[in-house]
Amino acid sequence: MPRKKNVVMEVPAALEETVRRLMKLEERNERMAKGEEPVNWRSLSGELEAAMREGEAQVARRWLQSYDERRKAITVDGKKYRRVGRHEGTYYTKAGPVTVMRTLYRDAAVRNDKTVDAISLKLGCIEDGWLPEAAETMAYLLQNSPGTEAEKLAKKMGRLPYSASSFKRVGTAVGELFEAQRSEVEDALIAESVIPDKVRSLTVSLDRVALPMEEEVPRKPGRPKKDAPKKSIARVFHMAWVGTVTFTDAEGEAVHTIRYGEVPTKKPETPEKLLESMVGDVRVLLAKRPRLRVMVVSDGAQDVVDLLDERFTEKALGAAVMRLVDFWHVIEKLGKAASVIYGGEGGSSRLGQWKLRLLNNRNARGQILRELYDSGREWVSVGEKSCPVHEAITYLTNQADRMNYVDARTAGLAIGSGNVEASCKSLVQLRMCRSGARWKPDGAQAMLSMRALALSDRWDPALHLTLEPLRHDVRAA
Repeated sequence: MPRKKNVVMEVPAALEETVRRLMKLEERNERMAKGEEPVNWRSLSGELEAAMREGEAQVARRWLQSYDERRKAITVDGKKYRRVGRHEGTYYTKAGPVTVMRTLYRDAAVRNDKTVDAISLKLGCIEDGWLPEAAETMAYLLQNSPGTEAEKLAKKMGRLPYSASSFKRVGTAVGELFEAQRSEVEDALIAESVIPDKVRSLTVSLDRVALPMEEEVPRKPGRPKKDAPKKSIARVFHMAWVGTVTFTDAEGEAVHTIRYGEVPTKKPETPEKLLESMVGDVRVLLAKRPRLRVMVVSDGAQDVVDLLDERFTEKALGAAVMRLVDFWHVIEKLGKAASVIYGGEGGSSRLGQWKLRLLNNRNARGQILRELYDSGREWVSVGEKSCPVHEAITYLTNQADRMNYVDARTAGLAIGSGNVEASCKSLVQLRMCRSGARWKPDGAQAMLSMRALALSDRWDPALHLTLEPLRHDVRAA
């Protein structure tokens, strides 16, 4: 055992009980170490965590009290406010809720205006008393898992002792605050972004994914049935949009991906804000590194192709743009056709040969297309509606000008849209498409925005920019 050293120090009265608890725990640990008491580390560490949480809450209460104002009048960002009373208020920290006596003020020029307090104004509290770091952490947990799971995880960690409904309400409020400033915050984020030295190109992709939304069903004419709900809600799937801008190296491998998500709420369902953000970000990145190549990759869906072709042009970006259809979508189509023409093993072998041709021969598309026609199997059906050879012929014909994989590989550019497809899963499906889940438009967009920030490694700077405007300058009048 290390030799004891007595130290005399003064502690605030608020911490006196915490210090006593820590001293008792120290004595108990010594008895366990000497064998005078059975070792129970779980119990000991649990009591230590509880003591530290209580101490943290006491310190937070003392510090919060110091930000209170007791003057007859104050100014908030230059505007005069008069004192209307003094009452207890609750503030929510990572250690738990703490109660503080604070002074309430009201705008001197507005009768019966909403009251405010100096503590919330100075610290930038969210909603009614949620401290920024607590609310931000709750939002981060919420974007990762539903409120009930976030509550259990927080409880297991011994932090943020709040209910599932609080996680949902506060986390969504943080997401909506970001959404209200989304354009400004994203502009600031991309302006401060650093492009790694090994990055040689930018790969842009766009895709859609089904998202369960909540819709009110119109009531049928006539008298409603007994005990019928006032509102009838349906779970309807709408298409959410996911976009990616990926930094790629000289081999076409992904270095970093910026993700974007949007739930269109108007017809036609065009993701205007998402496309505006992506185009703006690519332009800023090209201004930082003009020699970056731009590759636009899609799965070949016509509406997606049209949106990308319309927005990502040489005129809009100030740089040449190369376009490809995702290589693996081509291989998927050809794989089904090869099975029809050559059978199981023969089809796999032939598909491997086609794959090598596409990657190394500029005339491969035409050669494969002729082989498909000459097979005489174009209208052989598999199942009720599928004609794989015909579908492969149609795909190769429609995507004729987007299959220059040889030049793309020579230039070290990406030839697949795997990043956006993976983002559809990680951004939307894993979190928002759970069994029974349904979303309202505002909540869905707030969640998509928060997940995009977290998965793009932009969370900390984005939330700092989002929450900083909540702090106000409070002075004596």
